[in-house]
Amino acid sequence: MFARLREDIAVVFERDPAARSTWEVLVCYPGLHAQWFYRAAHWLWLRRLHFLARFVSHLGRFFTGIEIHPGATIGRGFFIDHGMGVVIGETAEIGDNVTLYHGVTLGGVSWRKEKRHPTVGDHVVVGAGAKVLGPITIGAHSRIGANSVVVKDVEPHSVVVGVPGRVRHRAGELVEDARHEDLQHNLLHDTTMELLQQVVARLTAVEAELAQEELHLNAQKMVERNGYQGPWGI
Repeated sequence: MFARLREDIAVVFERDPAARSTWEVLVCYPGLHAQWFYRAAHWLWLRRLHFLARFVSHLGRFFTGIEIHPGATIGRGFFIDHGMGVVIGETAEIGDNVTLYHGVTLGGVSWRKEKRHPTVGDHVVVGAGAKVLGPITIGAHSRIGANSVVVKDVEPHSVVVGVPGRVRHRAGELVEDARHEDLQHNLLHDTTMELLQQVVARLTAVEAELAQEELHLNAQKMVERNGYQGPWGI
């Protein structure tokens, strides 16, 4: 237990430059507290003490503003930065070294008692306010931009931005230092702007083709009207 506690504290220091002391991390980080409530609730859930598990989970939500269903599965190295408003559903599965920012929802889209929440791979970073919905899979080493809405599977090493989320592959880019991976919003691809640029470029090309065709037709009309047969009258 103490080894896991030390690991939790180390994760905070690795991913939050604002952390200054162990006592500060222990007392002032709701994401850390939410994990502890979750582990107690998950332990009860696995032993079919569902009411007690939900009650402990509810206490965690009350004290931290983070709701993690006790039935969810969460790997090691998990970090919730700030945390307020994070919701993780019952059948969600989260891999190792995943980072969530505040306002993230790993939600469901079905009322059936089935797998209805996302599966998030290792080393994934999900930006503030993002909504990942349904029994989809987010591939390892992917990044979800702030306020994106993701409703389809995402391949590993991808970047997702927009509503609905548009996927842009990272061209095989690997995370060399998984402990210090960052969302880097300033480096995310603006897929909407890229799409508009492609449309504008195509429109410009079509306009140039039409202009050239118009010049050709005007030249033909001039020949027909003036009977022009060439510079030597041939």
